Amino acid sequence: MQKESTHVDVLMIGAGIMSATLATLLRHLRPHASIHIYERLNRVAAESSDAWNNAGTGHSALCELNYTPELEDGTIDTSKAIHINEQFELTKQLWAYLADNGFIKDPSTFIRSVPHMSFVHGEKDVEYLRKRFEALQQYMLYQGMQYSEDPEQLKAWIPLVMEGRDMSEKAAATYIELGTDVNYGTLTRTLVKQLQEHPDFKLHLEHEVTDLKQLTDGKWQLRIKNQQSRNKINVTADFVFIGAGGGALELLQESGIPEARKFGGFPVGGEWLVCRNPDIVNRHHAKVYGQASVGAPPMSVPHLDTRIIDGQKAILFGPFASFSTKFLKEGSFWDLFESIKYWNILPMLKVGMQNFELEKYLVEQLSLSFDDRIEALKVFFPNADKKDWELRQAGQRVQVIYNDPEKGGELRFGTEVVTSKDATIAGLLGASPGASTAVPIMLNLLETCFPNELRGEWMEQLHEMIPSYGSPLEGNAALIYKIRTWTSKSLKLEWKQPELKKN
Repeated sequence: MQKESTHVDVLMIGAGIMSATLATLLRHLRPHASIHIYERLNRVAAESSDAWNNAGTGHSALCELNYTPELEDGTIDTSKAIHINEQFELTKQLWAYLADNGFIKDPSTFIRSVPHMSFVHGEKDVEYLRKRFEALQQYMLYQGMQYSEDPEQLKAWIPLVMEGRDMSEKAAATYIELGTDVNYGTLTRTLVKQLQEHPDFKLHLEHEVTDLKQLTDGKWQLRIKNQQSRNKINVTADFVFIGAGGGALELLQESGIPEARKFGGFPVGGEWLVCRNPDIVNRHHAKVYGQASVGAPPMSVPHLDTRIIDGQKAILFGPFASFSTKFLKEGSFWDLFESIKYWNILPMLKVGMQNFELEKYLVEQLSLSFDDRIEALKVFFPNADKKDWELRQAGQRVQVIYNDPEKGGELRFGTEVVTSKDATIAGLLGASPGASTAVPIMLNLLETCFPNELRGEWMEQLHEMIPSYGSPLEGNAALIYKIRTWTSKSLKLEWKQPELKKN
């Protein structure tokens, strides 16, 4: 079996949106660096980044109720929503810069304007949504959001959701035109195709990393198997990024860095109900998010979504939870078992004992029949007919279990960047909001792993690409107007900035 050997400046594992974003940033900040991406599958963006494997929501906390929890005193905590909204604004700035400079030819292939809405029914949830709307109206980032309990207004916004509904039950919704639908698979492939035009970038499909270790000089040596030729390749790298979705945990554990010992993971899959009937699809134009079931993880908040995938419009409802011991959709049934180590077994057991509601939710989801799923859909779309819908598997995610030094094992939602002490290797764990915050996540990674460069020569280039980097948007009406006007025009988004109210 032939062995090859090579050296690269930056090596990335996994050809998804995270690797593509980091490689794009580094290509502009460090143009002569050699960057190689190794992907075990035969195509780019085949796992979590694929359009069918995620919600496609440009997550900006416009409609996602789990980002604005109601506190015990009845007030609404808006801190996470503001943070996520600012993060997506950073993401859009990078995309707009790439579109303006010809690196993205046609933004409409991956991003489109789709209003974001929150919809609730019942006295309690209507009161919550009203308070949420009032709390968000304190912020300039949320100007332009509308709230209504008027059935006629709701019918105009979301006719499918209101038709056939019992009008004696109170209902309410918020509506904002700023929302987007994003095909992260198409975006990833667009970025990688552009990167391939550079002589120092290489994409290696059907190459699987089987081993990695740090050498005495601080560099990393990776053993990689070419799955076609069966040849083994030894590659050394100055810096390694593990952006392998659910496969990142095992690779971080394989690296031997102490930081990886703080983490375990539990796989959660998803399924969508999909409608392609044009008579129905063409009468719904919004992403409509509701309240999560008790115990449900954030990625399982139910929503009825307009989606445009590969040029075809569809409506997706879900996600419904599914279970497999795989960490990746095209992974191994042994993934969960192989991730259990002596240092994370106790935290995982503790999380299992403390999250009964989550476990109950998963069991209930797994027991649902197709008709049960249609009944869940009818909460959003009362006149739904099961003949118009089909069930489709979504992606696999790994919920992070963190071994807190004081609290012990705890379940964490969102994303976690795990970085070695010497900042020569980093990996990404977790789930939603994920792809929508790829740019700020990778900026944070650069701040951690390349601090000297970021404080020096890279800063001017970064500010050209992402003008508001380092400057909060909230509270700065002029900057919000300038940034959103620019990104909307460059990304061909159908949006006009409303008059901003001052606090």
